[in-house]
Amino acid sequence: MTSASAYALAGQLRPEELVERYAPLVKKIGNHLLGRLPEGMELEDLIQTGRIALLDAARQFSPAKGATFETYASIRVRGAMLDEFRNTDWAPRSVYRKQRQLTAAIRAVENRTGKHATPREVAGELGVSLEDYFRMVVDTTTQRMFSLDETDPDGDTGQEDAGSPVDEPSAALESDEFREAMTAAIHALPEREALVMSLYYDEELNLKEIGETLGVSESRVCQIHGQALTRLRARLQNWNGERHGA
Repeated sequence: MTSASAYALAGQLRPEELVERYAPLVKKIGNHLLGRLPEGMELEDLIQTGRIALLDAARQFSPAKGATFETYASIRVRGAMLDEFRNTDWAPRSVYRKQRQLTAAIRAVENRTGKHATPREVAGELGVSLEDYFRMVVDTTTQRMFSLDETDPDGDTGQEDAGSPVDEPSAALESDEFREAMTAAIHALPEREALVMSLYYDEELNLKEIGETLGVSESRVCQIHGQALTRLRARLQNWNGERHGA
């Protein structure tokens, strides 16, 4: 179906009909996210949350928004599911602390050298072994979903100069400016990290499949993915402040 046809269809169907037509999209997104979340999250919980978000999207959608209904609904459903996960967040404070330490170390190295920070440089900045560095990367990646405006249990966002807070975790995903900033940051990643991000998020391959594609182990892919997320967080940490002219 062409974009023009999709716009026309969305404009003709009632919200309830849109929900029925796009219900499989909720299950698809739920299954995709479930493989990335820590154990304990139930698919049915994600799907239930997604269905409510889909209905809300159907009621609020307008072709004038500049996106097809499927694109608009996907953003709303995914954002709602991630919100649901964050609302049941169980990560210990040590995870937040490690995340802040990694982000600060990468920023320090890259600001000082003007180049991509290597794992060995970041480990040196942290004063830990390379093995401990990778353990920190994997721990913070598998126990927490990536977010730029995350607040830890002590109320610290980890941002040095944040601007106006984002009202909802999903709000930034709907911002054209944020998507442009994120896209630029991903393109500026080291080649291997950018490739893993593309295969993981665009091609929707799991870590094992990416490992087979690249000829490396699944654990190595997890390390690369974690490095990419941490590097993105470091580089986009002040995005809100920059956007608002801080």
